[in-house]
Amino acid sequence: MSDRKHRIEVDFFRQLDRFTFMVRKRVSSAYAGSRRSTHSGRGLDTLGYVEYHPGDDIKSIDWNVYARSEKLYVREFEEDKSVTTHILLDASNSMDYTTGEFTKYEYGAMLAAGFAYLVTKDNDKFGISTYAEDIEISQTHRGRRYLLRDIDRMAEVELEGKTALNKCVEQYEKVIHSRSLVVIISDFMEDISSIESAIYRLSHHDLMLIQVLDPSESDLSMHGHVKLFDLETDDELKTYLSNNFKDKYQEELQAHIDGIRNICDHVGADFFTFTTDTPVFDAFFHTINGRKV
Repeated sequence: MSDRKHRIEVDFFRQLDRFTFMVRKRVSSAYAGSRRSTHSGRGLDTLGYVEYHPGDDIKSIDWNVYARSEKLYVREFEEDKSVTTHILLDASNSMDYTTGEFTKYEYGAMLAAGFAYLVTKDNDKFGISTYAEDIEISQTHRGRRYLLRDIDRMAEVELEGKTALNKCVEQYEKVIHSRSLVVIISDFMEDISSIESAIYRLSHHDLMLIQVLDPSESDLSMHGHVKLFDLETDDELKTYLSNNFKDKYQEELQAHIDGIRNICDHVGADFFTFTTDTPVFDAFFHTINGRKV
């Protein structure tokens, strides 16, 4: 278990100001990618006029039009719809691993903070919850002051336990009350059946999975006699890493990643993989521009 303060840099926020995070259109009328709908009444942009019918808002009657036509018309607007973003960040022991500048958790926390920052630009609600064997649910809120609070909270999180994504999603889905954007950030180093069940539980939402790996996990560079530690179980393994072993490892890792991607493709979810040596802004650039339409 790690009880140190995690390093979460947010200098990349100013780069994100060049982008607007747009979620794609979904089938629900309550949730659209551009988050705009036609509405008779008060809104943002006037689309035109429709005849007044009993029950329409009297305040929406355009009296200038009435003076010209002697008929009652109400203004029809294109009105923004709000969308809630739920961010789930893996805080299990395996996320404490690093061979570089940032642990997987710190990199994932920066991604979580970045998505929340983009959401606040539209004054929409967001929530950042951390999970391992259980989930620490954060209520959704809007505003920069809550973002700063969440960044401080993520910096203080103690990483512990194994990952139980499906169990945590089963708990969390009860607090999602409408179609939402759900972002899961993890190394996804657990049984694929748990990942699959979690994906299907959330498949009716706009779902994005972001896998964070250390460069040494993505491309096993060690060779010879080594001592390996399992961060989630504290098990120790002394072994010899031959070229054949490394080839087999790469095959199994790629098969695991391909399995997650295939499940996501089946339900229309997005799946991205990044290593912690990827500049965070570059990860956002590829994520935002690589989403399915």
